[in-house]
Amino acid sequence: MSALRSLPITRVDAFADRAFTGNPAAVMPLEEWLGDSLLQSIAAENNLAETAFLVPDESGEADYELRWFTPTVEVALCGHATLASGHVLLSAAQWRNEMRFRTRKAGILQVSRDGDDDGYRMTLPAYRAAAKPMPEAKAALGGDPVETLWHDGGYALVAYRDAAGVRALAPDFAALRGGGDILYIATAPGAGDPSGAEVVSRAFAPGAGIDEDPVTGSAHSVLAPYWTTRLGRDHFSAYQASARGGHVGCRLIDDDRVELTGRCVTTLVGEFLL
Repeated sequence: MSALRSLPITRVDAFADRAFTGNPAAVMPLEEWLGDSLLQSIAAENNLAETAFLVPDESGEADYELRWFTPTVEVALCGHATLASGHVLLSAAQWRNEMRFRTRKAGILQVSRDGDDDGYRMTLPAYRAAAKPMPEAKAALGGDPVETLWHDGGYALVAYRDAAGVRALAPDFAALRGGGDILYIATAPGAGDPSGAEVVSRAFAPGAGIDEDPVTGSAHSVLAPYWTTRLGRDHFSAYQASARGGHVGCRLIDDDRVELTGRCVTTLVGEFLL
């Protein structure tokens, strides 16, 4: 019987100030890339919204290469697992203030310390969605949306009148799954919401194996340009109203970058055996 291979794994609740909130991600630093099918199998075994895999970057552009896998597919951008990766690496390198990541489809991303050991700032690309009729998405999400927008990265943004309407949604996940690998983002002003946030959202990605994502960094790459335009300023506070829930600080930078702020909590440190 051959010896088992051990890979480090850390589970982190991202956009969380305590365990069991925010969005859990697995972070797995590697010495070199494993085969894609094996990476996908590991992510399926972890059975979290995302598993982040890291390899030291040799291009000189960043500290690490970064890829993300749901239990069923590799994705082009994942914010919460990037934040979790920065948390793991910066926790191990207390002398560092930031980590840079080279990704395959989202460019160079950065996670920096923000005030204390568990607070971070993260830069992601800004995705500006354009108005588009989406009757199938409206019907599958339900409620009474006031506006629908689309970004070609696979983001459907559906705006509602108030946060209560977003919280009350009971989507038809089978219908959403039929649309393919799309992130459906339901959002509304946060006035009167118990979260105290200025913007409330929920995010659904059944086509990627995630019916409802607890807190979605990449969704705020779309939400930030949308809401800063409507609020008339470059920043706002956001809350993703899933069962776990999570607060996200949002700022639009130079019209093409989004800065998100949030905290992380480590919940597991161990070894994955192959």
